[in-house]
Amino acid sequence: MIKKKPLKLLIVYTMEGCPWCDKFKDLLKRSRVKYKERDIDKYNEEYQMFKEATQNEFVPAFMILDVETEKAEFFAPDRDYQDLDEALMIVKGKM
Repeated sequence: MIKKKPLKLLIVYTMEGCPWCDKFKDLLKRSRVKYKERDIDKYNEEYQMFKEATQNEFVPAFMILDVETEKAEFFAPDRDYQDLDEALMIVKGKM
C-alpha cells in the first residue's frame, strides 16, 4: 500500500516594497515551491489573525495549511527562523 502524502498549501504573507519578501519569494520560485501570496495590506484581516497567533508582525511570514485536516502551522521571522535560508529549510521540511 502506498501512503499518500498530505496535501499542504503554503501561504506567504508579504508587504509591497519589502526586499526580504521579494528575496523569499525568489528563493521559493528557484526551489520550485508553490505558494499563495497574501499582501498584508490587501489581506489585512487575515494577517491580523496571523499576528495574534504568532505574537509577531514581521514579514515575510508564512503558514502551512494541511488541506485535509485544516490544521495550520504558523512561522514568523525572529520567532521561528533567523534568515531566509532557514525559512526555506522549514518550508521544504514541512511540505
